[in-house]
Amino acid sequence: MFHRWAALVLVLALWAMTPKNAAGQGKNTPRGHGAGSLGKGYPNPFNPEHHTPFTVGDSTCTDVGEQHVVTIQIKNVLAQLVAIPVLEGVRTAVSSPTVSLDSRTPVSGLRLGCGKYLAYWDGNVMGTTKEAASGIYLVVLTIDGQPAGTQRIFNRK
Repeated sequence: MFHRWAALVLVLALWAMTPKNAAGQGKNTPRGHGAGSLGKGYPNPFNPEHHTPFTVGDSTCTDVGEQHVVTIQIKNVLAQLVAIPVLEGVRTAVSSPTVSLDSRTPVSGLRLGCGKYLAYWDGNVMGTTKEAASGIYLVVLTIDGQPAGTQRIFNRK
């Protein structure tokens, strides 16, 4: 019984310490080369799937050949990797003709041109068909090895 209470207190303490306006939830400003941002994911809370719009590059990015290495990870409150979403579709993108984007390409070390994209997570734990537990998850966007945004999402069953 004590362990359950201790786990609950730990989760509540971690939730209370997270910033209320994490990167990706407020106004994102480009940070130079490799800049980008997370949009507001939907639905939130989600069950079982979640869509996350994201942008690669800033408003001045017009070079068709400019490619950025993009990774999106879904992590739990203990910062453990839960899943890697897939590229759902290219909304608007300036991409090189040599880059072929499949509709289900995992967004992990993916080379993308400047533009707007949409990532999809089916709510399953990576490598399994098991649904992720109810709780708080973090969507973490990294562009060219630099953190570009974090967003908190909720899973309710």
